[in-house]
Amino acid sequence: MEVKVYTLNAFTQDINWWNPAWVVLNADNLSDNQMQEIAKKINFSETAFVSKTNFADYKVRFFTPTSEVDLCGHATIATFFLMSKINLIKKWNYKQETKAWILDIEVKNDNLVYMAQNIPIYSDILQKEEIADSLNITSDIFISDLPIQIVSTWLRDIFVSIKTLEDLNNIEPNFEKISQISKKYNVIGYHLFTLGTLFSSTAHCRNFAPLYDINEEAATWTSSWALSCYLNKYKKINWNDLIFEQWYKMNRPSKILASIKSKDNKILWVKVWWYWANIQEKKIILD
Repeated sequence: MEVKVYTLNAFTQDINWWNPAWVVLNADNLSDNQMQEIAKKINFSETAFVSKTNFADYKVRFFTPTSEVDLCGHATIATFFLMSKINLIKKWNYKQETKAWILDIEVKNDNLVYMAQNIPIYSDILQKEEIADSLNITSDIFISDLPIQIVSTWLRDIFVSIKTLEDLNNIEPNFEKISQISKKYNVIGYHLFTLGTLFSSTAHCRNFAPLYDINEEAATWTSSWALSCYLNKYKKINWNDLIFEQWYKMNRPSKILASIKSKDNKILWVKVWWYWANIQEKKIILD
């Protein structure tokens, strides 16, 4: 059986700043096992599978190389950008069914795709020593006035602040311990960041999700939403337009753009987007 897969390369102002996403359209006849097999063959962080539904405009499921996840912002944006570019959909508002819930999607004339997000949930504050041990560091490189905290706007992550960019880039984590802690606290993984950046951005980030077979993620949409809210809560930002650098450590740099609106210390909305290009087709042969 042959399945068509689209790959999209994402970048911002510089075409050399890119990160691929994979999308399978017309996935109605694929079984769960076949979707998992395709994601494993592709062997990238997430692959999106689009099918029909009676509850929204489209149903989209997301698979890592080892398991299904409820939601992936990165692959959602890629999916709707792709459908717009190949004229399957128009510039409009859409509903997307996921395993998390039904999402609001807006496709705009400038080829930007916006995805709605939940009001942030600030959960457990964790012990620094436990997290430091899993990162093979000492706790003195954490920013002292920022807690290590679980935050979610769609998916739960542990947010970890690091004092300097050099410290962040030097971290060589213990992925087995991160997996154990992620399972213990029912989170996707760790989102590390520092306020010291390369290009006067809001924060420089690294994301570890080994529990889902993603040791280090290239660009993490859902975590960027939650980080925007976290920084707003702890008064580390004083502007609305945010930029997050990620994956420079891996020599495949990404830049995620966000806007945040709040009133009376309450988040009203956060929008995150990216630019896409270089749509290509690939054939996957299923066993």
